[in-house]
Amino acid sequence: QVQLVESGGGLVQAGDYLTLSCVASGRSFTGYTMGWFRQAPGKEREFVAAIAMSSGTEYYADSVKGRFTISRDNAKNAMYLQMDNLKIMDTAVYHCAADPTIATMRVLATHSYWGQGTMVTVSS
Repeated sequence: QVQLVESGGGLVQAGDYLTLSCVASGRSFTGYTMGWFRQAPGKEREFVAAIAMSSGTEYYADSVKGRFTISRDNAKNAMYLQMDNLKIMDTAVYHCAADPTIATMRVLATHSYWGQGTMVTVSS
């Protein structure tokens, strides 16, 4: 059974940082693109960042560029999201996803693999 399991969410103050982890099991994602999406209460799902697991090429939403850093560890089948200078607007459930390419990740409503999510709450 293939699973993506997120961790690292929590309650922090604006300006603080958090690191989210996504650990995959059941198959290797070396040839995939893995990424993060978030959904705030009452809002639509939003692409945050992604990384091509083979090349390490990174992709970011404009809203997080310069504050968030995505990374991966193929040996651990894991992906991370370092979130610095968090803002109240970053409050959301963060989900890990995996798709064959960044192109498919950006357009698909349903992803090949999807995690249950971890909550990030940023307070003032």
